[in-house]
Amino acid sequence: MSRSGALKLSKLRELMSQVPTREKGRGIQALLVASEDAHLSEYITDHDKRREFISGFKGSLGTAVITQKEAALWTDGRYYTQAATELDPPDAWILMKRGTAGTPSEEDWLVSELPANSTVGADPNLLCYSTWVHLEAVLTGAGHSLLALEENLIDQLWGDEQPPLTLNPIVPQLLKYTGNKGGDKIAKCRAEMKENRVGALVITYLDEIAYLLNLRGSDIPYNPVFFAYVIITPSDVHFFVDKSRLTAEAEAHLADEGVPVVYHPYEDVKKFLQELAFGRVVKDEKIWIHNNANYALHYACAGVSKHVSITPTRMMQIVKNEVEIESMKRAHARDAAALVKYFAWLEDKVKRKGQPPVTEISGATQLEQFRSEMENFVGLSFPTISSVGAHGAIIHYTPSADTDVPITDKEIYLCDSGAQYYDGTTDVTRTFHFGEPTNFQRECFTRVFKGQTALATAVFPIFLKGNYLDTLARKSLWDVGLHYLHGTGHGVGAYLNVHEGPNGISWRPLPDDPGVQPGIFFSNEPGFYEDGQFGVRLENVQYVVPANTPYHHRDLQFLTFEPVTFVPIQTNLLDVSLLSDEEITYLNNYHARCVEVLQPLLQGEKNAQALEWLKKETRPVSR
Repeated sequence: MSRSGALKLSKLRELMSQVPTREKGRGIQALLVASEDAHLSEYITDHDKRREFISGFKGSLGTAVITQKEAALWTDGRYYTQAATELDPPDAWILMKRGTAGTPSEEDWLVSELPANSTVGADPNLLCYSTWVHLEAVLTGAGHSLLALEENLIDQLWGDEQPPLTLNPIVPQLLKYTGNKGGDKIAKCRAEMKENRVGALVITYLDEIAYLLNLRGSDIPYNPVFFAYVIITPSDVHFFVDKSRLTAEAEAHLADEGVPVVYHPYEDVKKFLQELAFGRVVKDEKIWIHNNANYALHYACAGVSKHVSITPTRMMQIVKNEVEIESMKRAHARDAAALVKYFAWLEDKVKRKGQPPVTEISGATQLEQFRSEMENFVGLSFPTISSVGAHGAIIHYTPSADTDVPITDKEIYLCDSGAQYYDGTTDVTRTFHFGEPTNFQRECFTRVFKGQTALATAVFPIFLKGNYLDTLARKSLWDVGLHYLHGTGHGVGAYLNVHEGPNGISWRPLPDDPGVQPGIFFSNEPGFYEDGQFGVRLENVQYVVPANTPYHHRDLQFLTFEPVTFVPIQTNLLDVSLLSDEEITYLNNYHARCVEVLQPLLQGEKNAQALEWLKKETRPVSR
């Protein structure tokens, strides 16, 4: 990691030229480096940060493509500003801004850049099957080839400096939080397998495995998951994991929940799939393996028919049961109390102008302290985005010692944060100005609030795809020529990953979105970002409930949202003249709910400051 970016690229190109190919001595002409691990995780361990190692870019999403002459990085609108400052060396990299006009895809750029009959290399363990097949088809059609590398070249270059794998203890998640035993979940999976004539179901996503078995871990920072695979057959549950990592309580928990597993070494999963395929699975039935599993796993079961749709585990996971819903509500209420304590403390510190000042980092540290005092707290659900002024325009900004600045009453402060509790996962964003915002800042904040309100109060038919709802959150900004370059909402796990797919609310269609259904939790987080100046984002978590409509045309069920986040919206930043009567009523009702939910949690002398601030910030608004 200490070597310069230029040296890394030079050494990598040497390794590329030495890769054995059909044309002896020619090597590969391009290398594709993805962001994910073998489970296609969004958040990864330091061991798997290969794209960051070679490019310097620290964001969670991006793809690097290196040829013998050029290096390019693709990322989305959340990271344009960040990538431009982190690519190393900046003059050696081309920043490809996904979602903007004129930006080619990775495969189109390769076709335009490569000499004839080139070979592109990639690690088949780190690309999903659908991406691999598409890339291979485009390259082959242009006279090139895609090579599955036997050894990852970044690992080879990294050498002894590559951080070790994280392998922490695996613990049980109790029935009082899950509401459903692992054995019952597996029975539902087998019923779906039988209906689809499937002889084996392959579970590769780490959060799905944790959900299915009602176990939790800490292998990946901020995500209570562990490295493993699960393959369900009609007779057995095959668990690919180092058994010694399970605590005695976890083993007993599996037995108590009716999950008698067959243990295998983690690294044997591909060998096992090959044996299944060779034996034609069960009575010539199919293997159920999702298209987003990595290509190496798909290749291991080549020669047998595959069922590639979303897994039954994932559908059970995203549609929360009543126990999970009530647990999430309680977790979000305590989390909101911690946030109110923080914002009350912060405003007091800023206005007193005490020494030393509260900074982005010290503020985030204090917020974590308040959260840690709450019942069932485990840790953060992602690094806190504590950002002042221009830093707020960097959508996934994380303060560092080099960038840390004081929080003052002169600039907007944006705080996006979340926590993991045994009974739920939270994600909340609030934007404040502790002084006098400009008229433009007020307008931007107000239009973001109008968008959040439009989505929060929407009524829509069941199974509507999330991307159809996205425009509601953007319309007020679009009306005056403003925009934001990230999705509007993502799924949220129940003491699992803070970003839970495949559902979401985005301007991009999500291929596996099963449609909106009661019990699914979404974030609602429109924003606006003025580069070099400020950022505005408001985020609540809400879940889907039946709507009470006057009509029921053709017996179609209609749905709406119920919030579980109850943190006041700063009225000082609102331009009330831009709000409709309905929006004012919604805000006042929401603030009344904040007091109703949080006042019982903010009793006693130690919470006096927070309770006083809560009542001040929730005063009714009128014209």
